[in-house]
Amino acid sequence: MTPIVRPQDRQAWLDRQRQFKMARSAHAYVRGNTARFYDWLTQVDTARLPSGPPVWICGDCHSGNIGPVGGISGDIEIQIRDLDQTVIGNPAHDLIRLGLSLAMAARGSDLPGVTTAQMLEQLVDGYEAALSADGEDEKMQPPDAIRVVMKDALKRRWKHLARERLKASKPRIRPGGRFWPVLKKERHAIDALFSTEAVRTLITRQCHRDADAQVEVLDAAFWVKGCSSLGNLRFAVLVRVGGELDDPYCIMDIKEAVKAVCPGYADAQMPKGHADRVVEAPESCLHIWASACCPHSSWTATYSCASCFHRISSSISTG
Repeated sequence: MTPIVRPQDRQAWLDRQRQFKMARSAHAYVRGNTARFYDWLTQVDTARLPSGPPVWICGDCHSGNIGPVGGISGDIEIQIRDLDQTVIGNPAHDLIRLGLSLAMAARGSDLPGVTTAQMLEQLVDGYEAALSADGEDEKMQPPDAIRVVMKDALKRRWKHLARERLKASKPRIRPGGRFWPVLKKERHAIDALFSTEAVRTLITRQCHRDADAQVEVLDAAFWVKGCSSLGNLRFAVLVRVGGELDDPYCIMDIKEAVKAVCPGYADAQMPKGHADRVVEAPESCLHIWASACCPHSSWTATYSCASCFHRISSSISTG
């Protein structure tokens, strides 16, 4: 079980834990060491790699960063759900990273080489099919394994999350394991963030409440989550929307925006701020999804308060 670590020992413990997680398997190493992947890629003859158009890419496209994403209407799609490393770059990088991740997963599962080859063939076939699709009429049907994941994701409701993460008698985040106490300056910064109009509007919209509904921060904890991002600031914030005891609660995931190690195109016009870059990518993709009748906006909802938090987290780190 993960211990509760004192704030002054937090960084050293997280750095050590990240190394442990990457040492578990070849697949875990590939997933957790994004920088090493791009170091290796720079050693490859660039003439052998296709040069794709300058588009927003994930930048860290491995199997662990793909999963169920909810839409406005409550439907679920299996999509990329982590944009920490997003840049305007070569889409071939995403395919190579995902292909390597799948190959390492197959190797770690002691599958034959022919299975790995078939997985990579399906990766390329799926990419080509997605590029040729035109709206809902040509939407691909997911395989059985994907449908099972989507069905499980739809069953996840607040009562399940509350049972796992909150004390039974009080609306508080249970300390221990993955949730550690925050410093006073961190809690002050979180309270300041959630008092802003932008974040309040985001939360009321997500909870389907009136725009002027009260948003109250009940508790916050440092969240031990991720692999390559371990060591960066990450917080779980328990929020009540409305002033009554029976009003709905939600848990907000706040993640520090950091410099991307994924190389982008040198002449690409991207925001200079790390958080602004992470926000602009899903917003740009949202326009494409809307035109293709695929209105998934969870990325925008997840990252829309990142710009505010990045400025606050900078003061936490240096304050």
